[in-house]
Amino acid sequence: MHLQGKELKTVNPAPTTLGLYCHVPFCASTCDFCAFYQEKPRRVDLDRYLKAMDVEFALISDSRSVDTVFWGGGTPGLLSAKDLDRLGRSMLERLGNAPAEWTIEMAPSTVKADKLAVLRDLGVTRISMGVQSFDEELLESLGRLHRPNQIYKAWGLVEAAGFPQTNLDLMFAIPNQSMEQWEAAIREAARLGPSHLSTYCLTFEEDTALYVKLSEGKLKIDEARELRFYEGGWELLAELGYAQYEISNFSKIGAECLHNINTWKMTEWIGCGPSAASQYCGERYQRPSNLDEWATAMESGQPIKTELVSLDASILMADAIIFGLRMNSGIDLADIALRFPAANVMVRLEPLLARFEAEGLMVRSGVHACLTHKGRLVCDAIGSAVLEAVV
Repeated sequence: MHLQGKELKTVNPAPTTLGLYCHVPFCASTCDFCAFYQEKPRRVDLDRYLKAMDVEFALISDSRSVDTVFWGGGTPGLLSAKDLDRLGRSMLERLGNAPAEWTIEMAPSTVKADKLAVLRDLGVTRISMGVQSFDEELLESLGRLHRPNQIYKAWGLVEAAGFPQTNLDLMFAIPNQSMEQWEAAIREAARLGPSHLSTYCLTFEEDTALYVKLSEGKLKIDEARELRFYEGGWELLAELGYAQYEISNFSKIGAECLHNINTWKMTEWIGCGPSAASQYCGERYQRPSNLDEWATAMESGQPIKTELVSLDASILMADAIIFGLRMNSGIDLADIALRFPAANVMVRLEPLLARFEAEGLMVRSGVHACLTHKGRLVCDAIGSAVLEAVV
């Protein structure tokens, strides 16, 4: 498909859906695989964080409604019920009403009945619990604080609280994890009956304990093994009634995460809190990954934007294709071209898309394109190829 259009240097998209991401940076300990910004939960820092979040929430314009909210971390559930209520009411004061979808991440060891009651009253619609594994030895190898018995206790509390949607996170290709253990974890998670499941391949991020072990030769990456885990998990999840709608995400009917879908479609979102990223009003930027630096800037009324990029049509078009192809529903190339008119990008990508189709990695029908099963297994490589062709 060849689409004509005028190249735009900068893009300030017409209002579409708007998401709000809040980063709660506190963790009792650092998991061996985690590279997200985090701090130990000292009371003085918690109080300063909450006050600075009041300031950042007040910066959100009331000219547009926020459609979805996601609280991640760190460990949002580490906050007390009182602190969760304070943070939630501060946010709602600016938003006016609870969003249609509001997700909060919680670790099993932090789930308490009083916290869940507060979140339910605030209007939270989805609890996402980071289980990772039901095997005690594998949990220990990841540096997780919780144990299997805490998962079941926490899950019972979440179910009793009656949230409309629930999610469990699982991890695979953990060192020494067998295929039998992976399949057992999926079956056990499905038995608990969440409306949504997310499965993540263990990655070795820089500045993590696992990356150090990898660099020392104590661990190694086995891509063939990872692919077996991917395929085995996908097949079993389908059998158990969880439809894949994105490479790592599976849900019951109507339980897809709208916040993430909107992000993959390259709409707009505002990030609040230290290290939180935004894509808003033609810019992409992050807040400082340092609680003191972020809070000082908020207190002074001069918020800092780090890694600031002015978005042009070519950047957004490429990202809409890369992340859109991660979704099983695929992409509408004509729609993307209308939203982000960068004709030269589509011209450069056309031979690459034709090659993907010829290699059985992609299926195209008119302006619609989606990855095949074979293509989804190498989606990261496809994304890299798209980015290289654009740059």
